[in-house]
Amino acid sequence: MFQAMSRSSRRRALQVSAAGLTLLGLLLWWLLPMGDPGPSGSVTFSTGLQNGVYQRYGVLLKEALARDMPAVDIDLRTSEGSQQNLARVAAGEADFTVATADAVAKYRQDGSPGADRLRGCARLYDDYVQLVVRKGSPVKEIGDLRGSSVGIGPEGSGVQLVANRLLTAAGIDPAKDMEAVPAGIDKVPDLLARGELDAFFWSGGLPTGAIQKLSERLPIQLVPLEADLIDKVHATSGSATSHYRLAVMPPDAYVEAQSGLPVTTMAVPNLLVTTDRMDTAMVEGFTRTVIESRDRIGKTVHPAQLVDLRTAVYTDPLALHEGARRYYASVKP
Repeated sequence: MFQAMSRSSRRRALQVSAAGLTLLGLLLWWLLPMGDPGPSGSVTFSTGLQNGVYQRYGVLLKEALARDMPAVDIDLRTSEGSQQNLARVAAGEADFTVATADAVAKYRQDGSPGADRLRGCARLYDDYVQLVVRKGSPVKEIGDLRGSSVGIGPEGSGVQLVANRLLTAAGIDPAKDMEAVPAGIDKVPDLLARGELDAFFWSGGLPTGAIQKLSERLPIQLVPLEADLIDKVHATSGSATSHYRLAVMPPDAYVEAQSGLPVTTMAVPNLLVTTDRMDTAMVEGFTRTVIESRDRIGKTVHPAQLVDLRTAVYTDPLALHEGARRYYASVKP
């Protein structure tokens, strides 16, 4: 009888202890934080024109951010390009964007509103200037555009900024010596195909889908931009052009348009941009996703494959945001 009571008492004691431990665990779960939940809230990412690399990159980056920062809602806004993107971020109308380094330098050089608040998160990939004409066109160099109808990119775009600088360096006044059409990559391929343009400028990663598709339905070619022209750009447009460099489009960038030949041109880096208003943890998480999603996004948007952790930290002419600095410090070997 005594042994039976002892066994019964021990059983009840064990049951009470188990219930107590369960209750304690629930209380601890409720009272104590279980790890860093990560940033939360909503941010706006200003991208670019429909069919452009910025916009396609933004769509895929949003998907990656949804996996990595599920408590953050990302709103994408299309734009006319770099100059409009910078104005939006500086004014607080967007939180993150992509812009070319030359557009950033000009925005700062002009003392535009909010320029001192801009900060860099990452150097991304290079944009290549692409001057596109029909195959067999008499335009063999940029100086031949005099008297032509030329797509120079929409107002507020980095394309128009660089096109105007190149034309000026070649001795062409875009307002007087040709018909300058302020249209972007969402429109200029069709305008060229219909004969409403003789040529158009584009500045973007390689290959740009809209030009690739155009080359598959219309014989086109790329006009080379020679080293001496780029030297003239540096000489005539001030310190804001220091980010331009001579580059070569590889023969397979546009197989149909290049006939297996490389094309000399001018390149400029793209930067991921925010402001000093942005939360440190949000910027750190955003930067991490940009770097770590490179290969996944690069399968669809090929320029993203060129995002490199070793060079991403160099966001000149912008100071690095503290959140981005924390990310790079965390992955430093």
